[in-house]
Amino acid sequence: MGNPTHTEVSVARQSPQRPDADEPDLGDTDGPDLEPGTVDRSLWDEFSIDPVEIALPAGTGFTLRAYRSARELTPTDVAERDEDDPFLARRQVVETEDDEEVVILDEEFAALSAEDDEDDADRKDDADGKRADGKRDADGTDTDATDTDADSADEDADGDEEDADGDEEVPVFLSHKGRLLLFKTPESLVTFIRSGAPHDLSQLDGWNELSERVEPADIAPRDEDTYELDLVVENLRGGHDTWDPTLLIEAGEVARDLSYALRLPAVLDMLSAGSSLDDLDEALRASVNGGVGGFLGRRRLKKIGAQTASLGWRTIVGKISAVVDWRD
Repeated sequence: MGNPTHTEVSVARQSPQRPDADEPDLGDTDGPDLEPGTVDRSLWDEFSIDPVEIALPAGTGFTLRAYRSARELTPTDVAERDEDDPFLARRQVVETEDDEEVVILDEEFAALSAEDDEDDADRKDDADGKRADGKRDADGTDTDATDTDADSADEDADGDEEDADGDEEVPVFLSHKGRLLLFKTPESLVTFIRSGAPHDLSQLDGWNELSERVEPADIAPRDEDTYELDLVVENLRGGHDTWDPTLLIEAGEVARDLSYALRLPAVLDMLSAGSSLDDLDEALRASVNGGVGGFLGRRRLKKIGAQTASLGWRTIVGKISAVVDWRD
């Protein structure tokens, strides 16, 4: 998944002019000349941090997100969070519908996913040029003779993969001890930033300077940094014809970011490559394209179970909601 790119904002400045003798000198008015309704993003572009708005069933809040090399970051400490809830990774998601309490377990989603995949699994052939006796492949290659070379190659590949992982850009949020800090208003977010309270973004270069310069007016997330997780389940329940690709694709992006940054392995597994929800994401992305690709994407969507998708996303939203620390 690609990370958001930060486009440098071109700021036009007025040329300094000598004030008219008959007009009062109002001081230095030199500053950004922005289009009406346009927010100056120079602060965020300078520090490569973005304000984010996330809507959850419990409400809508503001936070911050950045992307940095994995080797530069210290992951959030979840020890205290998991001590408070030792079963967090297998937490039950509890929601209220029509005044009735509905309990959703991870096992239910797994069972439904297995049922959806059962037909496809039956059609797969286990013979991919390999023999159970380990003697020869279908092409006649002696597998025993190549075991040593293969092991050596695997070790080299593992080392290269570790280096690549260290250079990969990963998400980090305004969080503390494994909990996402969400603020109901820009003012409360800025007050927290200036307070010097501990959080995971304080490890970033330039954080202290940003905390001194940020103003409530700067907390204006771009459209692509606004996520409506509260609408996902209801949209999926409406059936294939009502699914909103943009809503669901963006929800998948932020859910992956949050599950990585907040260390939620259960959510990462549910969205991992090859999972039913990842298949949904791929089909949605294909469906918005024109031509044959879009046609095939829409056909793939028809094969995805609406019940499985809505149940899986209800579980994900519940797990994310469980680790949110709401701040007024």
